[in-house]
Amino acid sequence: MRPFLVLSGIAQTAFIMSSAAPAAFAEPVAAPSVNMTGATVSNMSAVAAKGPTAPLVEDALNALSSRVTKMSHPDALRMAFQAYYNYKAAHPSEVRNPYFYFVDYGLGKGTPRGYVFDMDHKKLVEGPFTVAAGRGSGENSKGVPVRFSNSSGSGTSSLGLFVAKNSYAFSGHSGGKLYRSIGLRLQGVSGSFNNRALSRGVVVHGAPYVTSRGAGRSQGCPAMEQARAHRLIPRLANGGLVFLFSPNNSSWMQNAPWATA
Repeated sequence: MRPFLVLSGIAQTAFIMSSAAPAAFAEPVAAPSVNMTGATVSNMSAVAAKGPTAPLVEDALNALSSRVTKMSHPDALRMAFQAYYNYKAAHPSEVRNPYFYFVDYGLGKGTPRGYVFDMDHKKLVEGPFTVAAGRGSGENSKGVPVRFSNSSGSGTSSLGLFVAKNSYAFSGHSGGKLYRSIGLRLQGVSGSFNNRALSRGVVVHGAPYVTSRGAGRSQGCPAMEQARAHRLIPRLANGGLVFLFSPNNSSWMQNAPWATA
C-alpha cells in the first residue's frame, strides 16, 4: 500500500489494485430536480418499499422528507432509506452507529446536495450542504455530474451504499498548496457499482475547494467543507452508512443493490 497518490492537485489514499472494471457511463441528460418543500410521502415515489423493512422506510420518509428541500428524482430519498434499512437488517453488526450521509448527485455543484441524518432519532443532523463530485464524472451545463464508474484511475464518483470505516489524518493539494483535513475510508457494498472504493482511495474528507457557494471537483470523493468534515466525520466513522445517488445512470437506477430490493 502506498500512503498517498497526488492526482490533479488532490491527494487520495491509494491501494494496490486488482484489474479494474470497465467504466459505467451515465445517461447524457440529467433529470430535472424536484422541489420537495411541502411534499408528502404519498406523491414522492411510484416504487413503494417492500418486505420487512417497509414500515421503517415509511417512518423515515414521514419524519425526514420535509427536511430535504430539493431532490433530482422523487425516488432519491426512498432509495436511500431502503438501502439503509435493508443493509442494516442483513448486516446489523456492521452498522454500529445511526449516522447516515446522503448525497444527491442529480443536483448541480452549486446546489446544496448533502445531508447527514440520525436514523435512530429520525432527525436531521446537518444539511443541505455542498458536496464535491469526481472530476472524471464530468458535468453538464448545470454542473450536474453525468458519468459514474468503479474503475481505478477514472477520477469518477461511484454510486450506491458504503459502510463508513475508520477516520484518519488526510492531506491533499488544492491550487498547488498542501492542506490537511480529516478523512473517512469507505467500503463500497453495492457490488460492481462501488466495491473498489477502498482500493481506489474514495473517501469522505474536508477540502478547501468546497464552500457554501459551491464545490470544486475531487478525484471521486464526496468531499465537504473543512469545518463540516471535522464535525461530521467523527460521527460517521466506524459503522455509519453513506449513500450516493444519481438518476443519471439507468443501469444503477434499475439494479442498485440494497436500494431496489
